[in-house]
Amino acid sequence: MSTNQPSLSDVLGTKKAFLFDLFHTLTALEITSIAGRTSTHQILGVDKAAWNEQLERMSRDRVIGRTTDPLAIITNMAHAINPSISAELIQKATKNRMDVFAGAIIRMPAQTQHVLRTLKRSGKRIGLVSNADVMEVAAWAKCSIADVFDSTVFSCSAGCAKPEPEIYEISLRELGVTADESVFIGDGGSNELQGARNLGITTVMITGIIQQLWPERIPERLCHADFVIDALAELIDG
Repeated sequence: MSTNQPSLSDVLGTKKAFLFDLFHTLTALEITSIAGRTSTHQILGVDKAAWNEQLERMSRDRVIGRTTDPLAIITNMAHAINPSISAELIQKATKNRMDVFAGAIIRMPAQTQHVLRTLKRSGKRIGLVSNADVMEVAAWAKCSIADVFDSTVFSCSAGCAKPEPEIYEISLRELGVTADESVFIGDGGSNELQGARNLGITTVMITGIIQQLWPERIPERLCHADFVIDALAELIDG
């Protein structure tokens, strides 16, 4: 029995603008990092779960740009876990983190480059909406596809973060489109799919990278996705 539900390709064909998340959507530290590189929490000598808690829940100031000094960002998070961590270790961890994020931006996967340039050539407006602090996107000017984006909105510059409506609205304004003319593609972190959908933006969840890293997080994010894809190539194939 047919449900008459439109296909992904049919829906995408009606959209003027494609808004993308950055990390775990277009690229990821886990697939671009140099083999054997020591992680930040290991350099600091802190528990991984405690460090991730700082990154995910306890550091809004860095994400919306209230704190913009890389050394201060790492110091604040490290000392929230263990105030006795030395300045030397913090400096080493800061450089390491900046290098890892630079790698994810500079070594942008070939498939990402192909898909975005194909969409651009087809006349689509391309936007980037990313929750990131200043150190995480410090290397953006060196990105091989930076020129593809008609709008690039980083939370640390915008002063707001996904899933807050303001950050999507900035992108829509810069792209010159309405919410119903747009689609947002992301892995669903930071409740980004829900935030986009609340504004009337069609949402596409990409699961490829997080299927490898955190498959247990997928089910709770699916309810906010209008469509689900495994790889970016599905945006231009079929």
